Amino acid sequence: MELKFIKIIKEVGIAHLILSRPEVMNSLNFEMINEIYTVVCTLNEDKDIRVLIISGIEGNFAAGADILPMIEMKQEKARKSTFNKAYNAIENLEIPVIAAISGYALGGGLELALACDIRICSADATMGLPEIKLGIFPGAGGTQRLPKIIGAGRAKEMIFLGKPINANKALEFGLCNILSEGDPVEEAFVLADKLIKLSRTALAGAKRTVNFGLGRELHAGIKYEEEIWSSCFSTKDQFEGMSAFIEKRKPFFTGE
Repeated sequence: MELKFIKIIKEVGIAHLILSRPEVMNSLNFEMINEIYTVVCTLNEDKDIRVLIISGIEGNFAAGADILPMIEMKQEKARKSTFNKAYNAIENLEIPVIAAISGYALGGGLELALACDIRICSADATMGLPEIKLGIFPGAGGTQRLPKIIGAGRAKEMIFLGKPINANKALEFGLCNILSEGDPVEEAFVLADKLIKLSRTALAGAKRTVNFGLGRELHAGIKYEEEIWSSCFSTKDQFEGMSAFIEKRKPFFTGE
């Protein structure tokens, strides 16, 4: 598939997906979303990739979605035109996904970041869900993922008022995991380098279990955790990790 609106760069163990519509501050259109979905699906099959980093080009993450195609849109087409398929694929990707956020992450752009596991922000990052000012509200997971990350009260304030927050406030809220003093992409690669040295299978199990437990009754989550945790003991990585600990050496994980 020829990629028109995104770029994908693969290094050892790391894939870097770059949103690339700089003329509109990387605003998202349906073609761009389809490209993201296609690339993410291929990454799930690529066992050599252990971390995905998502960032924007030229100083912005993504300043929302294109509004012009939506003005005359009717209900049935709107239902079929959400970004949820792509964002759900990111959330369900087996590997850790890091959003490296500079400049604007608004509307669908912030919702993309919410589907990631970890968000690293530059000092100039501005994050918000301004859809209410357009007569709609967030429709790509924002009303569901944001409350789970920052709490219902703060999420409702951001959604109801459509008012963006800066990087410091995002860090205070827990929306931003790491506030970078420089380029958040560089910070993301530092973190990714740590993650690729860990067990791919264990990380996948941990991510799956955390995601499963969100919004579920505690004991259902614990039961699921038991099943996924115990499955680690059928892997070579478990034996290698524990053997390395006993032998006082660094483990070498293969993802098996």
